Amino acid sequence: MTMKTKIGVFFGGRSTEHEISVISASQAMNAINRDDYEVVPIYITKQGHWYTGEPLLDVANYRDIPRLLSQCEEVYMRPIYGDYNLYRTKKKGLWGSDVVDTLDVIIPVLHGMNGEDGTFEGILDSIGIPYAGCNTLASANGMDKITMKMIMERSGIPVVPYVWFTDKQWWNDRDALVAEIEEKIGYPVIVKPANLGSSVGIGRAADRETLLQRVEEAEKYSTRIIVEHMVENLKEINCSVLGDADDRQTSVCEEPVKSGEILSYEDKYMGGSKGAKGMQASQRRIPALLPKEMSDRIRHLASETFRVLSCHGVSRVDVIVDDDTQEIYVNEINTIPGSLSFYLWEATGLPFDQLMDRLVKLALKRHREVGMKTVSYDQNIFSMGGGVKGGVKGGAKGGRR
Repeated sequence: MTMKTKIGVFFGGRSTEHEISVISASQAMNAINRDDYEVVPIYITKQGHWYTGEPLLDVANYRDIPRLLSQCEEVYMRPIYGDYNLYRTKKKGLWGSDVVDTLDVIIPVLHGMNGEDGTFEGILDSIGIPYAGCNTLASANGMDKITMKMIMERSGIPVVPYVWFTDKQWWNDRDALVAEIEEKIGYPVIVKPANLGSSVGIGRAADRETLLQRVEEAEKYSTRIIVEHMVENLKEINCSVLGDADDRQTSVCEEPVKSGEILSYEDKYMGGSKGAKGMQASQRRIPALLPKEMSDRIRHLASETFRVLSCHGVSRVDVIVDDDTQEIYVNEINTIPGSLSFYLWEATGLPFDQLMDRLVKLALKRHREVGMKTVSYDQNIFSMGGGVKGGVKGGAKGGRR
């Protein structure tokens, strides 16, 4: 009998997008083909504790988190290269095994900070386990709106004019920053925390007084703030990209329908506040009603954004079309998109179960390729004659205290 590949799906996390992560992961786990794969859910609480257990597969159980966790087992992984085990935090008896399960591959479905920003991916890189999605560097660059725009701008990808600063800069040099914003960008502007998604902490400002209020709000969520020119007569278009930086494909485009000036958290995830159902609940046009030339241009820019940021797995690129000038600007990339953008891939002809299968195969392919690279030399300089010049000497005086 062939052993099934065991997929650990991580979700939840210490993030403002915790609940959306639970919904996205539930959708993804339900889509995984159980004939080929075994699914191990690992839920990360808002306090950062890891739990596993069958009750985590039913999204209805999350209405009562304490009761849910009482039916599950708290676990952890060791940051030891090659150790793919899930360990229980409380050992069962004197002779019981502390291994709950052994994973083959991991699919992170963690939105926002402490998950989508490279933090979690760094842990997985230390362990050396195959995982789907962007690596540590690409995740960090994709999550931070400032570094992301710097890379895109340098690579010739169009972005709207922006000014960025830290919260301390704002408090120490506010007048100069306001003057720079008014001179370089002009009103209206969009104020955003640099490292959050899902429209959290984002606000529009049409004058100086409102700008001060919006920055004060954004500071609650991040130490780095970005202020961007707001395209007033705009159309928002999204496109998903699947693959890796060298071999990728794009989905059809979609046009989300917003209820106000900015696509809100409720627009994205609650179907206009009818209840949280994930990204597929949003009001949207798929495919977007665009001229073929514009659609092709957006798909090209989405593909290029994915490439220059060295992305992997499935991402969603959000662009802005200025309806007055027909200019197209890349707004941001979501390296772990809500609902994994499965609805875009289904509209492109790739069913959800096949999308999940592709993610697993991409994870295993990258793991093989990374494993072929040299990471150390089989040579010990300490065993060579003459010692190490300028190095730390032995003994109490030379040793580290």
